[in-house]
Amino acid sequence: MQAGFCLGDGDFEAVVARVTESVVGVGSYQRTRTPAPLLVGTGFVVDDGYHVVTNHHVVSQTLADDAGEELMIFVGRGAQAQRRQARVIRRDTEHDLALLRISGTPLPALNLGRAGREVREGREIAFTGYPLGVVLGLYPVTHRGYISSITPVAIPAVNSRQLDAASIRRLRDPFLVYQLDATAYPGNSGSPLYDPETGALLGVVNKVFIQASKEALLERPSGITYAIPARYVRALLAPE
Repeated sequence: MQAGFCLGDGDFEAVVARVTESVVGVGSYQRTRTPAPLLVGTGFVVDDGYHVVTNHHVVSQTLADDAGEELMIFVGRGAQAQRRQARVIRRDTEHDLALLRISGTPLPALNLGRAGREVREGREIAFTGYPLGVVLGLYPVTHRGYISSITPVAIPAVNSRQLDAASIRRLRDPFLVYQLDATAYPGNSGSPLYDPETGALLGVVNKVFIQASKEALLERPSGITYAIPARYVRALLAPE
């Protein structure tokens, strides 16, 4: 498995530029729909350049196969963006993660190296993704902040049919996630959380606390965001 890049010069501009090369939009494409592309969330390229990690909830919706809707990732910026067919090859519903296989030529992979030191409260972080992609389009946005808390959380089931015995046990025994002091939006789901000095992956943004209606989200964002620790991404890439 390729390690990807690793910057150690503390140049945040250079780190953002390199991370952005690995960040993609995740959604669907349906030729008969207007608009045909639909951007749902964010993902990032890993491994050999043919794989993308995102949140499971980003790709959990049923596609209208009979109407020609296909799972896609979007690469590039704005009107120059290209689309690539994708398929889900592995899921970790407990930690809200999914691994996709994409078509075409390989893309630059994100650095999955270890954080270098223990991730604790107060650690500076950054994340890059496509907030409110349906509104703003494929223009990557980077936010910076710090880890405000390491707190237990459980990923709820998408619907009641998924509440089996294992799911109920997980809800009773939640795992630890990072609470961030940084503003994110629903389109940021699947964004890589990384060390602003090195670009090393720290986690995956997966949940944004919304204190008002979705219509008021732009005007009054809560500023409370959660991320899944990177160790679960490594486990997803190398299952036992």
